Amino acid sequence: MKVLVTGAAGFIGFHLSARLLARGDEVVGLDNLNEYYDVTLKQARLAHLQSRNGFRFVRDDLAHRAGMEALFSEGSFDRVVHLAAQAGVRYSLENPHAYVESNMVGFLHILEGCRHHRVGHLLYASSSSVYGANNHLPFSVRDRVDQPLSLYAATKRSNELMAHTYSHLYGLPTTGLRFFTVYGPWGRPDMALFLFTRKILAGEPIPVFNQGQHQRDFTYIDDIIEGVVRVLDHVPTVAHGVPSQLYNIGNNQPVPLMVYIQTLEEVLGKKAELQFLPLQPGDVPDTYADIHELERDVGFRPRTTVREGIEHFVAWYLDYYGENRP
Repeated sequence: MKVLVTGAAGFIGFHLSARLLARGDEVVGLDNLNEYYDVTLKQARLAHLQSRNGFRFVRDDLAHRAGMEALFSEGSFDRVVHLAAQAGVRYSLENPHAYVESNMVGFLHILEGCRHHRVGHLLYASSSSVYGANNHLPFSVRDRVDQPLSLYAATKRSNELMAHTYSHLYGLPTTGLRFFTVYGPWGRPDMALFLFTRKILAGEPIPVFNQGQHQRDFTYIDDIIEGVVRVLDHVPTVAHGVPSQLYNIGNNQPVPLMVYIQTLEEVLGKKAELQFLPLQPGDVPDTYADIHELERDVGFRPRTTVREGIEHFVAWYLDYYGENRP
């Protein structure tokens, strides 16, 4: 197939593009290479993809309407995997305009492109943050999600509603995946594991929010990619009404943050200096994914333990940054 992957220089987009290329798909990767985090890391991911047959990179911004129209007009895409977005719950408190431009205006351009050029399936990234103030665990796709705690979460829920509308009005098959705390090699520097590893190795204190009382459904990148590929090939139909679907994609096994940190300390062979802080605005205390629907429909089950995942990440980190284990 010919697949458009937006956010191809990002963490999940990079791994997904590599997986699709490995199975013989043609991949067009879109990214604007913004400076939300280290651009050289994004460029390094891209360099790996550009060395592979079947990959073409397009640098443009989702909010650039003419650019997106041209991309779809020239693309003839069989599938679209929309992963590009302005990420980060906390950053949405500082720069709300970036979230509306990228996550809402940009998503509208993706929907319009898929609609007018008859894309066979649009798979897009949502987030566990849509559950907001919901305290019913595990989080189920059947739960109410009308109490977002950040603008980021609100834009992701808006994406789900927009996609459902396009499925209803135009018969566009859409699937949203609510990702739960993805981690692993080539990860994002603003995410906990990357940040903790860097600070522990540097001998700096690590911020531990909510006094360490968090638990998170940490999900390893290889498990995520396996689920994404399975869902991409599982096109929603009109058999039960609108060809639109939502899934949680997570490890289905939350881990207390302090256990996560302790495991990282053991893998690094170095103790962390902990700086305990209150719960940050926009954060939720716990996440826990009910993945029943994803298991039922595509046979998804995560296979990577948290220790295995952390070991893989640390090995990559030390190799990429040329650092020695303490």
